[in-house]
Amino acid sequence: MTRVLALDHGGARCGCAISDPTGTLATPLGVVARPDTKRGLGALAEIVAEHGVERVVVGLPLTMRGEEGAQAAAAREFAERLRSRIGIPVEMWDERLTTVQAERSGGDADEDARAAAHLLEAFLAGSTA
Repeated sequence: MTRVLALDHGGARCGCAISDPTGTLATPLGVVARPDTKRGLGALAEIVAEHGVERVVVGLPLTMRGEEGAQAAAAREFAERLRSRIGIPVEMWDERLTTVQAERSGGDADEDARAAAHLLEAFLAGSTA
């Protein structure tokens, strides 16, 4: 298993969560402000390097019908820019209801980071990363 970083992308903030090396646990890391900027992408690249991340999962905001809208297009564009910056695999994963899960679960971590952790848990459970 590889260490995976999950990102709950938003224009203002990006929630981050990381897996343990076995791919069993998802832990909220915090948030990166303005992830679409040069500084934001740089901060994410630093997280990737610092934690030895080998794969990144970006939340794909689909509608409840499973359709893509403007937010999904923005997430895809962000993922492509990040992929170019860090040079490791970046995948998209359905993030429906992760924010609701984060709101309900509570905890000390930032809500965006908790949403990223829920995204990562779903990815780890549903993939052969």
